[in-house]
Amino acid sequence: QVQLVESGGGLVQAGGSLRLSCAASGRTFSAYAMAWFRQAPGKERVFVARISESGGRTEYADSVKGRFTISRDNVKNTMYLQMDSLKSEDTAVYYCSAGYTALRIPQGWPYWGQGTQVTVSS
Repeated sequence: QVQLVESGGGLVQAGGSLRLSCAASGRTFSAYAMAWFRQAPGKERVFVARISESGGRTEYADSVKGRFTISRDNVKNTMYLQMDSLKSEDTAVYYCSAGYTALRIPQGWPYWGQGTQVTVSS
């Protein structure tokens, strides 16, 4: 099992940047693929980005491609999400997740953090 804790959320103006972190503890971090999801008020939780166990493969939702960058440091047991050119529609609670799947749905991911709020003002 792995425990996940997100940090780095906050309030930012449109066009600005934030970097989220997801610190992992417990079982070997490098054994898991990792992902970011987000959930806006009144909406379902949706896929944002995924990174493979080694960090060699990444994928993104079309809505964030070219603006967000997912990365991981398997020595520090931490995953990151660099968010640039933020838009008001990026406002959501952002969750990190760990698992063994390539699925882009929350049901495929067994481990979750508590979430961190990102608010983008226009």
